[in-house]
Formats: sequence, structure tokens, C-alpha cells
Amino acid sequence: MSHELSILITAAASIGFFHTLFGPDHYLPFIVMAQSGKWSLRKTTLITFLCGIGHVMSSVLLGIIGIVLGMVVSKLEIIEGFRGNLAAWALIAFGLVYFIWGMQRVVRNKPHQHLHTHQDAVSHIHTHVHNDEHVHVHETANNKNLTPWILFTIFVLGPCEPLIPLLMYPAAKNSLAGLISVVVIFGSITIATMLSVVIISTLGISFIPLQRIERYMHAFSGAAICLSGMAIQFLGL
Repeated sequence: MSHELSILITAAASIGFFHTLFGPDHYLPFIVMAQSGKWSLRKTTLITFLCGIGHVMSSVLLGIIGIVLGMVVSKLEIIEGFRGNLAAWALIAFGLVYFIWGMQRVVRNKPHQHLHTHQDAVSHIHTHVHNDEHVHVHETANNKNLTPWILFTIFVLGPCEPLIPLLMYPAAKNSLAGLISVVVIFGSITIATMLSVVIISTLGISFIPLQRIERYMHAFSGAAICLSGMAIQFLGL
């Protein structure tokens, strides 16, 4: 292994880790959706892994096409920039729509009281919500089925910005084996970091009593996803 390739592999591991860790969009959507959608740890892990694969492979395929066709880095960066803007706005839109839907559920499922009078003239009042009744059950089921696909699509659109210009192009000049090594290291570290943060956060949250704010979780999740998209678009995270 050449000295240059060793540096590229080390850089791939470092960039993959810090790029993921400092980008809340890589893990925050899965953490909050796992809570609001009541996903199991297994489902959360699987969805995170598949979205991570889609996220990395979309940039890898674009980079390979660019290398094969001899495209200059600046052209690929323009394409990646467009994909990045598209993914950020998609995340913002999804989060905003989910937040509005969640707030509608908060208002509709506000606890209210009913007075019951029995035949023996004894009366009592009990607090009542419609959270799991009628159409709400179907809405929740549809939401659980659709959300993973929306997240997967957004992550496929989202580019790994440093992968092509900083790693793939320099590695391709070295050798095909070097290119494969850099891509595998970067992709593995990126996905492993996503999974680690999501799993650790999900397990940690499971120890926090959330019953009192449970009906706000959909709205909170939408707001968190929307804000993470804004952080990408306007703060460059």
C-alpha cells in the first residue's frame, strides 16, 4: 500500500465519522420517528441501515459515472450541490407536513371529560381521549407504512459531499483497488456511525418516561426533522 493511499484511507475513515456525527440529518430523523412511530429497535436499525446504504451508494454511483466519463470534479460538485438542496428542502417539507399533521392530532385528541350517571344515581367523571379510535387507527397505520419510504427517498437524494472530490477522484488516480478501499471504508464508517448514534440514543430515550407528552410526539418529530433540514440548508451542517 502506497503512502498516498494510506493517507486517503485514514482520511476516508475520519471524514466518514465526523461528517456523519456533525450532520444531525444523518440520525435525528430516525431517532424521533422511532419514538413517534413506536418502532422496535430492530425496525429502527433496519431502516437506518437501508437509508445509510442508499445515502452512500447514490454518491458512489455518481462518482463512478463521473470517473468513467472523465467528468471534471466541478461538474460533479454542481450535481451534488443540486441534490443536496433538493434533499434539504424535501426534509424541511416532510418535517413541516408531519408537524402540522401531529398538531392536528394533538388538538383532535385533547383529553376531555364525560359525566356518567348510573341507575343507583351515583355519578362519576372520567377523562377520555379518542387516540386509538375510528379513523385514527388507519391514519397511524398508513403513516407507519409510508414514513420509511419517504426517509429512504430523501436519503438517496442526499449526497455525501466530501466523498467524490476529496476521496474518490484522488483514489482513482492511484488504482482501482485504492478506489474500492476508500469507498468501502468511507461507507462503512458512515453507516456504522449512523447506527451507533441512533441505537444508543433510542436505548437511552427508552428509560425516559414520555407518557405525559406522548400525544405531542408526532408534532415534536416533525419539528425536529424540519429543523434538521433547515440546519443543512441554511447553516451548512
